[in-house]
Amino acid sequence: MNILVVNCGSSSLKFQLIDSDTEQVSASGNCERIGLDGMITYKAHGEKFVTETDLPEHGIAIKKVLELLVDKERGVISSLDEIHAVGHRMVHGGEKFSSSVIITEDVIKDIESCNDLAPLHNPANILGVRACQEVMPGVKHVAVFDTAFHQTMPAKAYLYALPKEYYEKYGVRRYGFHGTSHSFVSKRLAELAGLDYNNSKMIICHIGSGASISAIKNGKSIDTSMGMTPLEGLVMGTRSGDIDPAIVEFICQKENISVSEMTTILNKKSGVLGMSGGISSDFRDLNAAANEGNEVAKVTLEAYAYRVAKYIGSYTAAMNGVDAITFTAGVGENAAWLRPMVCKYLGFLGVELDEAASEKACGVEGIISTPESKVKLCVIPTNEELAIARETLALVK
Repeated sequence: MNILVVNCGSSSLKFQLIDSDTEQVSASGNCERIGLDGMITYKAHGEKFVTETDLPEHGIAIKKVLELLVDKERGVISSLDEIHAVGHRMVHGGEKFSSSVIITEDVIKDIESCNDLAPLHNPANILGVRACQEVMPGVKHVAVFDTAFHQTMPAKAYLYALPKEYYEKYGVRRYGFHGTSHSFVSKRLAELAGLDYNNSKMIICHIGSGASISAIKNGKSIDTSMGMTPLEGLVMGTRSGDIDPAIVEFICQKENISVSEMTTILNKKSGVLGMSGGISSDFRDLNAAANEGNEVAKVTLEAYAYRVAKYIGSYTAAMNGVDAITFTAGVGENAAWLRPMVCKYLGFLGVELDEAASEKACGVEGIISTPESKVKLCVIPTNEELAIARETLALVK
């Protein structure tokens, strides 16, 4: 069965066509600058093609993608009838969705009711659904939510210490994100570490430009670092993560800016980019600068590793122990230099990092703890598209 996975943003549309029997990617790509001049990157048959083309709206973008998939020279299927289902990434399902669902008009209405919680993402996700429905009306479409996996969190983990009416009226609570990644990686971690998924304690460190850590106890998420929005939690590429909320008013008054402007600063000009004085939001650049003796870059990376270690420590306490910890996502999978900086804080857990194994496990799966380590350490590449395809298959087969 061929499953088309679609991740639709406000001006972009990423896609993969996955053969669910082999779980291999037949074709993939990205439509960028939708509504502007437009560009499509398409990968198939081991080759990459980049085409500049007019993409006035998402419906045109998905039509162009489907044309490429059935193209006589570059295509991977002979007709659209060979696409059996479409899995759509949905950022926010609020409290309405604790699992993936087949998309109906009622489901779309429920997703739209969560738009206030993700105003930049949910409307764009729905545009992608509508565009695909128009071109493929007879195909089943499935919504896979970033927030669903974390709906198993208990109230003590998801409630904020605010007047209760804000939760009751507006849904102000912790939701968490990267759920498809945390779900996918935690299941693979249980296999790799030889654990019973439903009787284990795991910590997943999804570390990229956007980053989150989750505590998975007995196969369920019991806490996660991102909150009502992806701004809470770890220091990230450009996001501040946890800060004293009084800082917002303080800087607004000092700089004579609005709360909206300050929120933009917290999301797009903070994180390691802001901490480093603008050196970069890319951890590779920061590591290179630190190795060249830049003290600001060095302190920025130390602060980042320190925050990761603190979350690991707090989630170990929340679960009263931990069996395995894994690093995943762009930085977690590839930045072997970061892992010792984190693990040096975890000696109290009996954690022992095998640095040689860690150096080899860059972009590939591996166990990176010593045989004597009391906690298994692993690197597991995430695959959110495959996770979405699996969720879609489970609902439509």
